[in-house]
Amino acid sequence: MGTSSKFLRYRERGQEANTVNIERFGTPSHSLFISTNFWSFRQKTKIMEEDGSIAYRAKSRSISLHDKTYIKDARGQLVATLERKVLTLREYHRVTMADGTRFDIAHELLQVLDDTAEITDLGWTLRGNYASLNFELYDQNNEIIAVVGKKLISIKDKYAIDIYRPELEQEVVAVLVALQHTLRGRTKSGRSSSLVLDVMRRL
Repeated sequence: MGTSSKFLRYRERGQEANTVNIERFGTPSHSLFISTNFWSFRQKTKIMEEDGSIAYRAKSRSISLHDKTYIKDARGQLVATLERKVLTLREYHRVTMADGTRFDIAHELLQVLDDTAEITDLGWTLRGNYASLNFELYDQNNEIIAVVGKKLISIKDKYAIDIYRPELEQEVVAVLVALQHTLRGRTKSGRSSSLVLDVMRRL
């Protein structure tokens, strides 16, 4: 059954579509389910269809200066490449789609206090609790693209994505994978800063 909270959109494969999403946006075109394992040398993400078959895979080295990640479809064809960039004090992940389209996901995107943020290169808007990766994606005409919901308690990072614009599916997947990496990088940076401050206090 779907959840009654707009911030709890996750569902397992085989369960009914989220009732809040259906009430607000109608029945999605289809849904994808993401599972990421961070506890290996190569960070691995599986993006699955409702029946459990693989739609996409994302792989990256867990120890990498540029956090380079490749997203490929079920046939092994490249869909997108992610790479961490640093420009002065601004750190971000640049996503390059197979057709050459590029957009950036910056740390600042997950640090604003409002519940709305922009992916200006795509003309998209994120609304919701995107710092915990529960959010809605809208296009430049304010039409719904997809709704993302994260499982609250899990050994792995797990998400359900209700997609309303199937022609934008690959971009949606790339956005979520990039947000994962950006959020994880911000968490690491916060831990490193806390460690440095703790060491300085002890000197």
